[in-house]
Amino acid sequence: MFKKIVIFGVGLIGGSVALALKKLPNPPKIIGVGRSNQSLQEALNLGLIDAAETNVASALENADLVLIAAPVAQTPAILKSIRPHLSVHIVITDAGSTKSDVMAYAQAELGEKFNQFVGGHPIAGAEKSGPAAAMSDLYIGKNVILTPATVTSAEAVQKVTALWQNCGALVSNMRPEEHDSVFAAVSHLPHLLAFALVEDLAKRDNAELLFKFAASGFRDFTRIAGSHPEMWRDIALANKQALLQELNTYQQAVSEMTALLENNDDEGLFALFEHASNARNAWAKSKTQ
Repeated sequence: MFKKIVIFGVGLIGGSVALALKKLPNPPKIIGVGRSNQSLQEALNLGLIDAAETNVASALENADLVLIAAPVAQTPAILKSIRPHLSVHIVITDAGSTKSDVMAYAQAELGEKFNQFVGGHPIAGAEKSGPAAAMSDLYIGKNVILTPATVTSAEAVQKVTALWQNCGALVSNMRPEEHDSVFAAVSHLPHLLAFALVEDLAKRDNAELLFKFAASGFRDFTRIAGSHPEMWRDIALANKQALLQELNTYQQAVSEMTALLENNDDEGLFALFEHASNARNAWAKSKTQ
């Protein structure tokens, strides 16, 4: 289906797409575009891409699909740069973690070509970033959410679905607003909490001692605090309203737990811990089936 794919951002997300596609019997030619020549050269050296381009017009010549896998805040500028060079058969998609803002960017910047854009979000990743972090099996068995608009071409949706299925992903559709609400709770909030805890400990006078004795519980809870700072800054600001609502709800939960502790409410604490433990174990079991 694809002979040439252009990827803006060849780090963990874009690079993993490239590696997965290269395992196909007839892989497409993959062109990398990015802000950093060093990063593009690294992607070339690692075999993630077939060529690196700084000229957008040259990059898009005879392309079938454009994947924007750069931090979300870069999306409007990238869309603006590619619009003059988009033929009617080029499909555009992204891999951003927020979707309402991205869909608005695409509508504003692409104009009459907006129907060629399909919003996307692969629910996969790692705390590492850059081309060296890319993995060919990153998306196998993982969910990818697409957020097409009512005017989006059915053919464009079909092609983007095929792109992710070729990477081994499970594809489903969702409204952008619903997507942002769901992932504010189960993805964006946990990242902010992990960042907040590590920052709190790192600023303390005895930080060195605390980190010296931190073990597996701290490691597991804070793993995602090692994620890409620029990307998560953009996500937090882009999904600000949904995140603020989730933070307020979480603060209420912390306040309730604080009250249980202050009142030595052993039965209340046990009930809370038991309910949360059962919910977490049921979720984990469902992921292994």
